Amino acid sequence: MPRPKRNLLATAQETASPPAALDDNHAIARVRKAEGKNLYLVELPNHPDPLLVELPSRFRSQIWIKRGGYVLIDTAAFLDRDNKLDGEIVNVVREEKEWRKQSYWPLEFTKKPAYPEESEDEKSTVGKMPPIDDSDGRD
Repeated sequence: MPRPKRNLLATAQETASPPAALDDNHAIARVRKAEGKNLYLVELPNHPDPLLVELPSRFRSQIWIKRGGYVLIDTAAFLDRDNKLDGEIVNVVREEKEWRKQSYWPLEFTKKPAYPEESEDEKSTVGKMPPIDDSDGRD
């Protein structure tokens, strides 16, 4: 029997907006890859090693996490247990524009433009006609 629709709507409502402030043990991380069995490999800003985090049961089969997406993790969730998990996913970033406006959004995760601005030295000639040269030898 499937889960009631109210659970799905409550989970979607919970993840719709960013929190006003983050706790000390919470951090925003980028999802690097899914490891299977609701485990994800994430990277933190200014942290060289990736972390293995778990997706709690309230998000399973309700909210999908794509590679390159962002999640809010709790790094203190598994400190008392002796296992390979480094944290737990607390929230999934769905409305990325709203989250980026928050003061706690890491500068390392800012969006870079797809096409860097052209400098004066390197003008692109794509789609332009070649310059007219009068030294063709034609009269």
